[in-house]
Amino acid sequence: MTAAPSFAATHDNNPDRKKPKPPAMMSSVGGAQLAKPGTQVRLGPGAPVLPKEVSGRSWIVADAETGDVLAAHNAHWRLPPASTLKMLFADTLLPKLPKTTVHKVAPEELADLGDGSSLVGIKENQSYTVHDLWLGVFLRSGNDAVHVLSSMNDGIDKTVVDMQKHAEELQALDTKVVSPDGYDAPGQVSSAYDLTLIARSGMQKKDFREYCSTVSADFPGEEKKGKKRETFKIQNTNRLLTGSNGIAPYKGIAGVKNGSTTQAGSTFTGIAERNDRVLLVTVMHPESDESMAVYKEAGRLLDWGFAASGKVTPIGELVPPTSAEPLSPDPEPVKNGDADNDNPADPVAASQTGSSGIGVALSVAGAVLAGLGTAMFLIRRRWPLPNRARREPRA
Repeated sequence: MTAAPSFAATHDNNPDRKKPKPPAMMSSVGGAQLAKPGTQVRLGPGAPVLPKEVSGRSWIVADAETGDVLAAHNAHWRLPPASTLKMLFADTLLPKLPKTTVHKVAPEELADLGDGSSLVGIKENQSYTVHDLWLGVFLRSGNDAVHVLSSMNDGIDKTVVDMQKHAEELQALDTKVVSPDGYDAPGQVSSAYDLTLIARSGMQKKDFREYCSTVSADFPGEEKKGKKRETFKIQNTNRLLTGSNGIAPYKGIAGVKNGSTTQAGSTFTGIAERNDRVLLVTVMHPESDESMAVYKEAGRLLDWGFAASGKVTPIGELVPPTSAEPLSPDPEPVKNGDADNDNPADPVAASQTGSSGIGVALSVAGAVLAGLGTAMFLIRRRWPLPNRARREPRA
């Protein structure tokens, strides 16, 4: 096994091969306009036109706080998700596994990894904390880390069931889970709409925010008797976060997850904050031959979303989880730190020396209600998104 991620060819460049077409009608979760194929947007006065250089088979731009969908293209088209499905894996298992737990890896936990899987470099008969394993999942998209964490959750089959149940609770109904790591599997699909719902849910968890926005970290190496355990550096493969391969770090970026497989092509879900706006964008399978197209197209859509905020009529909404309880019209305000015990008003230190990431969270001004259709649920007006300067490796 190698610690370097493996990426397969992302799309077929044969111009004579017919490209797949979206269904004539898709799911209407979030609004009837989202069920229609093609690009959907309602431009108002002064709104910029959508960027032309966006070739994704499916994409969506949404306000993370209000849930408004600003624009979309085949939002509910069910497509292979690649490693963006790891967002659902993390959102499902993070609350179940204390991150200080130490686990010794059994050989069978590293069996049945797909050929060409992205790996962080976990070794059998070596011990790792759950915190270490989550760094491997988010930074290196390690399928080995996913399989070990799944074994700690009573196995792959149990984890798939848990993920599917959680997807349904989030109303991510386009999503069918077959493999928890997002590796290509028959019947495994999601959609730009669902991946955006999942990311929105995950970003309301402090640990999820920390891991998905960590730039680099020290990962445990092999244990050797009588010697101090060495570490090796791992870096996030999200190019909009780290900047690499001709891609500059996107201003205000705070995660979330990228992926690439033969069937899925390149996929990406990102979240960014600018001028008190927090936007989510998902791009699935760009058809362009442009290098790093999924990141460039996501950046263009984010640029458009920030420029268009307040100048477009929403075409739909990100629905709340089924467990979200409707609130009275005049609810009591939530004090800082009450929701999820995040205590967002206070800076949060990194939990492990050597992990450079959102070591310190931004202050949060409080919370407001976000109206999502007929139901409402409580989210913070400003999540503690990371300040890039605080994510750089410590001296």
